[in-house]
Amino acid sequence: MKILPDTKVGKWSVGLQTFFLAGAGISTLLLNIPNQLSSNDRWWDIAAPIIFSATIAAFVLGIRALRKYKDSSALVYVSVGVGALAILFIFTHSLFISD
Repeated sequence: MKILPDTKVGKWSVGLQTFFLAGAGISTLLLNIPNQLSSNDRWWDIAAPIIFSATIAAFVLGIRALRKYKDSSALVYVSVGVGALAILFIFTHSLFISD
């Protein structure tokens, strides 16, 4: 099994998922540093939809790369797995947590 994807769709999936992970990680770090950012600020209302849209797109492109283009690289599988977990988080967050 290859590690890196060969198809353009697979590369987009991995790239968007990397953007999601970097954005979520940087946001988490900045929220945990005192006096830097707050989740009540307006930046989160703009950043969260962009970041989570990237993971949904990466999930869809990863599924397409696996099914249609037969790109069975390890990073595409990881991208689909992370996307599935993020989508599951979005649904469970909206069902069980009230903001």
